[in-house]
Amino acid sequence: MKELNVKLEKFEGPLDLLLHLIKTLEIDIYDIPIAEITEQYMVYIRSMQELDLELAGEYIVMAATLMSIKSRTLLPKLEVDLSGIGEYDDEIDPRDQLVAQLLEYRKYKYAASLLKDKEFERGKYYTKEATNLSDYREEVIPLEPNEITTIDLFLAFSDIVNRQQELGPDTASILTEEYTIEDKIQEILSQLFKVRVSEGIHFESLFNMFTRNEIVTTFLALLELVKSGEVIAKQSNKEEPIVLYRKKEMEEVSHGSI
Repeated sequence: MKELNVKLEKFEGPLDLLLHLIKTLEIDIYDIPIAEITEQYMVYIRSMQELDLELAGEYIVMAATLMSIKSRTLLPKLEVDLSGIGEYDDEIDPRDQLVAQLLEYRKYKYAASLLKDKEFERGKYYTKEATNLSDYREEVIPLEPNEITTIDLFLAFSDIVNRQQELGPDTASILTEEYTIEDKIQEILSQLFKVRVSEGIHFESLFNMFTRNEIVTTFLALLELVKSGEVIAKQSNKEEPIVLYRKKEMEEVSHGSI
């Protein structure tokens, strides 16, 4: 097991500390070795206590949660005959809820860092007094059920880029194919028209080669389609894939035009 020397620093909460440990120990967030992460977390807790530093209750609650998950993973699985009862999922991982919380926290932490950078850049400019823009205010259009925002799309594209960087190139082939935004727009629309309106297409089916040029061009093309109202992106929950639909035709179906 890799030994971790904990440097006492200010964390924003127990999830922030766990993300720091996962990054430092180079752990796969989707497959957390709960015994190892619990031990390292407790090292930090004990260090705080030995220095007589005030320890927030939320850190203690997380320590108890980790110990509970650890004990559940060590328990032997009970084999039960469920024949005739129907489908039963006996593969529930006690780490799933913790992983979901970490992924959600990481998403907002990443968005906050982007806003912080924007704040820093904006601080370099001088500004004038605020102008009354009430006459130019646009009506806010509410999102449809399960509809995701452009930030969610950006994070999804960012995950694809990160995954490709981690995997590295599969071959030494030289790729010469180039993509334009217009080509990608037509390709996305073509895929959408090949399926029923109610089905849509999965977000990751938009990619063929997963090159940087294709990923960036696809992202810009999809933003154009969402902005123009031709495409809508939905996700039933954060674990499910993003699905793209033809927005205008969906609206027509809901009104009985198709």
